[in-house]
Amino acid sequence: QVQLVESGGGLVQAGGSLRLSCAASGRTFNTDAMGWFRQAPGKERELVSGISWSGGTTYYADSVKGRFTISRVNAKNTIYLQMNSLKPEDTAVYYCASRRGVGVHTTPGMYDYWGQGTQVTVSS
Repeated sequence: QVQLVESGGGLVQAGGSLRLSCAASGRTFNTDAMGWFRQAPGKERELVSGISWSGGTTYYADSVKGRFTISRVNAKNTIYLQMNSLKPEDTAVYYCASRRGVGVHTTPGMYDYWGQGTQVTVSS
C-alpha cells in the first residue's frame, strides 16, 4: 500500500519556523518528483514548493521564495520543507504529493499520490 505521511505541523507565532517531513512507503519514490501543496479554507490547493527526483531542480511559489527550503533524502524516501519567517497567510493544511516522472508540475491533478495533510497555523 502506497503511503505518504506528513508530520511537523503545528501552531507557531509569526516570524517563527517549522520543518515539515513527508515519509513515503509502499513503492520507490526516488524516481518521482515531489511537491508540497497547501490549502487554506475557501481557497484552491496550490503548489508551494516542488523538487525533482534527483533534487537538482526545485520550484518555489513567489509567496514563499527566500523563506522556505525543500529538500529530499532518497535513501530515506523522505522529503522536507523548512519554513522560516512564517506569516499568518501561510496558515493552511500542507500536503505532500508525488508524481511519477522527473518534473515538478504546479497542477494538483498531475500528482499520483497524496498524504493526509498536516495543519500549519501561524498566529499574528
